[in-house]
Amino acid sequence: MDVVALVLACGLFLGIHFFVSGTALRGVIVGRIGEGPYRGLFSLASAGALAWLIYAYGAAPFVPLWDRNAVLDWSAIAVMLPAMLLLVAGLTTRNPTLAGQENTLKRDSPAVGIVKLTRHPFLWSVALWGVAHLLVNGDGASLILFGGLTLLALIGPHLIDAKRARRSPEAWARFAAVTSWLPFAAIAQGRTSLSPGEIGWWRLLLGLVLYTLLVGGLHLVAFGASPLPL
Repeated sequence: MDVVALVLACGLFLGIHFFVSGTALRGVIVGRIGEGPYRGLFSLASAGALAWLIYAYGAAPFVPLWDRNAVLDWSAIAVMLPAMLLLVAGLTTRNPTLAGQENTLKRDSPAVGIVKLTRHPFLWSVALWGVAHLLVNGDGASLILFGGLTLLALIGPHLIDAKRARRSPEAWARFAAVTSWLPFAAIAQGRTSLSPGEIGWWRLLLGLVLYTLLVGGLHLVAFGASPLPL
């Protein structure tokens, strides 16, 4: 029964984002109740579903799928470094794909810093975080939780892009022409260019500090598990 609850909680959390936030249904709801109330209700529903998901994960039985080993541990530690850099840079750089920052599409240069690398740095951070935790946990409940969140982080950007394109087709086309969902794709195709300094050295340093703290002991204190190899 605990596994069923976890599956239902994961399904609810993903369903809210897949079938409401990134679809035409969102426009229908906003048309009925307004943008502000919709965002409030959506945030409340998301927070409630996430809380249920976390609780259900903690109550689910441990069903091992693969054994934890040093190779997987070190792989996860390596993956978490770009995840932390993307997290900090993604949350501190103005970006039209983030909620509440849609108006930045109207600026002369809507793509700045880390957004030139990928227009969804935060969601790529979540995807890498999910993969890293899948590697080191290796059980059924973790597959549902971290696999579900990774799936959301990989599919969510396409829903966000479609939503922004519907609302501001011309501005979005201009932004999309110099950015990419896949990291480095726009740079490799010559549609934009990026130097590390554009991202902001303080962002990279802050991400590195956060990563070092987590690996060095903060993760053990906060979550009761060390990311270092057993």
